[in-house]
Amino acid sequence: QVQLVEPGGGLVQAGGSLRLSCLTSGSISNVNYMEWYRQAPGKQRELVASITDSGSTNYVDSVKGRFTISRDTAKNTFDLQMNSLKPEDTAVYYCSIKLYEVVWMQYWGQGAQVTVSS
Repeated sequence: QVQLVEPGGGLVQAGGSLRLSCLTSGSISNVNYMEWYRQAPGKQRELVASITDSGSTNYVDSVKGRFTISRDTAKNTFDLQMNSLKPEDTAVYYCSIKLYEVVWMQYWGQGAQVTVSS
């Protein structure tokens, strides 16, 4: 059973920066997708950023140019660097991994609250 832990989150003013980290209990070298989702109050959870095992990245349009996803396979972690934060970025952020083990498996972190004040 893979466990994901997200220390971090917090309160930041608009225009500020915050970095989220996702710590995994095992190796991420065989993980196919590392992802960050977010869920704002009253809204559906949305995929914000992803990085594949080959290093390809993808972002939702609303964060392109402001957020950067990265991974460190030596430390078994992946991060989300968030710059130029806006109040509409306020949400609970969840890290997730997907890997194929006979079937596709997806694991989730516990979530980290990010609040951006105007």
